[in-house]
Amino acid sequence: MSSISVTPLSGIETIDIALGERSYPIRIGSGLLRAPESFAGVPRSPLAVIVSNTTVAPLYAQSLRDALRGRHAQVELITLPDGESHKDWAALNLIFDALLARGADRKTILYALGGGVVGDMTGFAAASYMRGVPFVQVPTTLLAQVDSSVGGKTGINHPRGKNMIGAFHQPVCVVVDLETLSTLPMRELRAGLAEVIKYGPIADASFLGWVEANLDALLARDVATLRHAVRRSCEIKAAVVGQDEREAGLRAILNFGHTFGHAIEAGLGYGEWLHGEAVGCGMAMAAETSARLGLLPEGDAERLIRLIDRAGLPVKGPDLGADRYLELMRLDKKAEAGEIKFVLLDAIGHAVLRSVPDATLRQVLASRCT
Repeated sequence: MSSISVTPLSGIETIDIALGERSYPIRIGSGLLRAPESFAGVPRSPLAVIVSNTTVAPLYAQSLRDALRGRHAQVELITLPDGESHKDWAALNLIFDALLARGADRKTILYALGGGVVGDMTGFAAASYMRGVPFVQVPTTLLAQVDSSVGGKTGINHPRGKNMIGAFHQPVCVVVDLETLSTLPMRELRAGLAEVIKYGPIADASFLGWVEANLDALLARDVATLRHAVRRSCEIKAAVVGQDEREAGLRAILNFGHTFGHAIEAGLGYGEWLHGEAVGCGMAMAAETSARLGLLPEGDAERLIRLIDRAGLPVKGPDLGADRYLELMRLDKKAEAGEIKFVLLDAIGHAVLRSVPDATLRQVLASRCT
């Protein structure tokens, strides 16, 4: 299980993910990226390599470098192209090429400075390089701060399926600097809210009510409100991951909306919709599916869909054709022998994993696609 504590002098809130020898802290606060103490416990090494992208590196790479100089004799920077369309073998090899060129060894520490794409790719590179080197997550988008930086899932996309190639590799720590959200484009902020909204229906009905009441403040980037949203989201995810690190059962609930959402991303081409936009729409589809199966009252499904819409996220998907949706969803990692498993709701605050008849899926897609 996870625990949460506050260090009064620094204002850093810490959530611990309990995974035995792989346990690590998530540190949340403002200005952490510039503060050397944010990285306490990270092994000292002669070489550290920051992996970032062309958007984030000019904003924050130098501050992170300065904070790390007392911990590492040499701090290098690898800058990747930005965007989901570059979450592939070619960009991953840019990391490997740079590590080899700099003589990186098994004590080299990688720092993932960016959003979910950078975090997933850096983690996969860390899991693979010399069969495993340590890495630190420094997420700079809301989506990465509340979801993708936590839990050790790493990977890249394949043209036929999202995140189908990867590994579980836990970070040494996660450092969440809320100040980075001040430079986040509004579209990215809304996309991150999809993952915040997700935690309410799957695990905490009261949190869903809190998000409904505080949505305007979240969209206005009120720091205290964002801090609570990030903290509670991370606490829920930490509790789930602490019980099911490798998604043998419970952890699957974190994929609410993702089976539909990943099909949208793959079907349109990666990068056309942001991940959070696809997940938001996927949650609307999953909520309607839950209602059509009689698991969830229609009023509760409509409540969730209204919130997704209020957040500025799509609740209608692209018309890829039902056959194409079904084809793509059968490639989902939760599918078994071609049978699609969906994370659905049987109450606000409780998720279940279910198979869904194709006929029901076709009805949902007809209703939810334009």
